[in-house]
Amino acid sequence: MIWWYSLSVVVIFLDQLSKKYMTSILALCEPGFCESIVILPVFKFTLLHNRGAAFSFLNDQDGWQRWFLLLVSAVISLVLVVWMSRLEKNQTILKLALALILGGALGNMLDRAFLGYVIDFIVVHYENHYFPAFNLADSAITLGAGFLILDMFYHPENRPKD
Repeated sequence: MIWWYSLSVVVIFLDQLSKKYMTSILALCEPGFCESIVILPVFKFTLLHNRGAAFSFLNDQDGWQRWFLLLVSAVISLVLVVWMSRLEKNQTILKLALALILGGALGNMLDRAFLGYVIDFIVVHYENHYFPAFNLADSAITLGAGFLILDMFYHPENRPKD
């Protein structure tokens, strides 16, 4: 299991490193000024702070969401650690999924705990249609969720019972 927990630590490290780097090269995007590094016509780096949850849900609240989301992240992370510790050796896809989700959750939790917001910087768009900004932790969580779905197809015996 150490290998899988190590993968989570690598995700946290890369997430925090990328956020630190982007913070050092980009100014915070604010109304009236938004610095970006365009990578492709549909992909750019723009520094944003998200005080809410996914898709900026609760972003406009007065601060209580920080503590609520920290608590939710801590509980989910604890559940993931326990779940991972109980998996059998042959449940590789599930271990990968949970390790990615755990690393992503803890990466964003660190931001929220120490900064009060999550640093986002990856922006994908088509013309004026924007997908909410995200970061490497969010990408790991999404990839992990994809592996969870894949595991359900390859191992239908692991599906939750009705």
